[in-house]
Order: sequence, then C-alpha cells, then structure tokens
Amino acid sequence: MSKLTWKPGALLSPVPPALVTCGTLERPNLFTVAWTGTVNTNPAMTYISVRPQRFSYSLIRESGEFVINLTTQQLVPAADFCGVRSGRDLDKFAACGLTTQAASEVGAPLLAESPLSIECRVRQVLELGSHHMFLADVVAVDVEESLVDSQGGLHLERAGLAAFAHGAYFALGKPLGTFGFSVRKKPKRRRR
Repeated sequence: MSKLTWKPGALLSPVPPALVTCGTLERPNLFTVAWTGTVNTNPAMTYISVRPQRFSYSLIRESGEFVINLTTQQLVPAADFCGVRSGRDLDKFAACGLTTQAASEVGAPLLAESPLSIECRVRQVLELGSHHMFLADVVAVDVEESLVDSQGGLHLERAGLAAFAHGAYFALGKPLGTFGFSVRKKPKRRRR
C-alpha cells in the first residue's frame, strides 16, 4: 500500500457538485460546493462547508439561510463556472442563463433548473479552519413532480445527477443494488 500526500478533502469521493443559492430574489447569488451532506434525519439536518473568503459566505452568515440545489448532468457547466467565478464580479444566474424561483420557507431563492432543492436555515456555524461549516435545519424540500411516484416515493435515479471526483465531473449511472439488497431474503422457488 502506498502512502499518499494528498489533500484530505480529495480522498472521500465522489461528492455532489451542489449548486447553492443564497441572498434574496432581488439580489441572488449562486456558488458550487462539494462539501455537503446529511447530518441527521430527525430533525432533518444538513451542512455546507465554505471558505470565509468566498462572497457567498457573508451572504449566508448575515441571512442565516441558503438552498442546496442538486446538480444534473445538464447543469455541470454551470456548476463548474459557479465554482470558479465570484458573485462579487458578476451575476452568475445571468452568465449561466439560469432562473431564480421563490422558495417556500426561506428568503434565498431556488434554482429553477434543479430537480430537487433543499431549503436550509442555519442552526450553527462551526469555524473549523480553512472552511466554516454551516450546520442547518432542512425546513423544506422542493422536488420536480416527475421524480415522485404515486405512493410518494422519490426517484432521484431519474434526475440524471452528476458527481465530482478528483477534479472531474461524472454522470451517475447504472444502479448496483438497493439499500439492504445483500441481506434481503430471496423468494423460495416452487417445486413442480
């Protein structure tokens, strides 16, 4: 086994190249984070880790709200652009041809082109070093109707989501199994 001299953040891959919206409908901003995920299910909580130098950091710190918008394969060029350009310099929504949409519970806008948006209210800011973690309560989830079946089940496999690993974007593809498939009892075969 070789010893790596790699940045720790690059080791846990793939990660979601999430498009995070913040600010207001009148003055929206959009940026990309890869350090995000589920923290708790009850109450529903998530997080994003952001460098304090980023333009969006102060917008979130002041408002206490943001929205995590899932990135589809079609949104990858926007995710890349929004990860390397600053909202201090330009309107990234206009530059990428993207649309804001009013959220139901927070003042930050949704990204209309995203199939699933998670509305968040900051519970705590953990100043950890290079990044500060915004630990947040999930206050609403907005999802494209075509991704929900008649029983209310969510089908994100239909969304064409993207992932990011070691400096490259990937399309999520072929399913390999569903949660618990390795321990599920197989139906008995009937003898004839």
